[in-house]
Amino acid sequence: MTVLDLALRAFAPARRRDDGQGPPGPPGPSGPAGTPGELMLQERCGTTERARQFYDNQVTGQLTPVMREFIGRMAMAFVATSDRSGECDCSFRAGPAGFIRVLDDRTLAYPEYRGNGVMASLGNITQNPHIGILLVDFTDDLIGLHVNGDADIVTPARMAELELDLPEPEGGGRRPVQWVLVHVSEAYIHCSKHIPKMIPQSRVRHWGSDNPRHKGGDYFGTAAGQVAGRAAAEQPDQAPAPATPSPAR
Repeated sequence: MTVLDLALRAFAPARRRDDGQGPPGPPGPSGPAGTPGELMLQERCGTTERARQFYDNQVTGQLTPVMREFIGRMAMAFVATSDRSGECDCSFRAGPAGFIRVLDDRTLAYPEYRGNGVMASLGNITQNPHIGILLVDFTDDLIGLHVNGDADIVTPARMAELELDLPEPEGGGRRPVQWVLVHVSEAYIHCSKHIPKMIPQSRVRHWGSDNPRHKGGDYFGTAAGQVAGRAAAEQPDQAPAPATPSPAR
C-alpha cells in the first residue's frame, strides 16, 4: 500500500453496518446504522429505540482522542476475521503496552509475531479484508473498545515508512514478521458491567519460542488423542475368540 493509497483511504467514506443484503438502517449522525440482521431482530425483540440511542451516542466512524489514548495503553486484543465464505476465526494478540499503533484517527496497525505458522488470521485477510478488534481494560477502568474495519498486510519495512516513531524491536520473537494495517470504519464502547477485574502478575514470556513446554504443551490432550486414534486404526482386525464348548452333562 502506497502513501497515496493511505491518503485516499483517509478521505474515503467509512464502511457502515450495511452488508448489501437489504436496506440500511435509518441515518444516524454519521450515516446509516445497523445491519439488516440487527434491524430485523431489534424490531422482533422491541429494542429498536434502545439500539437507536446506542448508534446515535456511541458509534463513531473514527477514533476519538480518548479511544486513541486507550489503544495506546492496551497490551492485548482479540482479533476476529473470516475467509471469503464466512468461516470465522478469533485470535488473541498481545505485546508490550502500545503494541497496537495508532497512525491517525482512521488508521491503526498491529504486529504479527512469529507463531505456529498456520497464518489463520492473515490467511483470512488475504481473502476477506473485514476485521473486528476487541480491546478490554481488565485491570483499571473495566471498559472495552470495539474497532471494526478493513485490513491490509504490510511488511515491517513498509510499516517503518508509515510510522517514523516506531520503536526498535527487541529481537528474537519480539521482532514482527508482518504488520496488519487497519482502516477504521467504526468504533464503539463495550460496556463495563460484565467485565471481570483482574490483577496483573509478572511472568516471563517466551516470545517466538518453539519449546512445547513454553507454548502450553498438549494442554487439551488433542495430540495424545490423535496419537491414540492413529494407533487404534493401525491395529489389524482381530477375529472373535472361538466359543468355549459347554461341558457334557
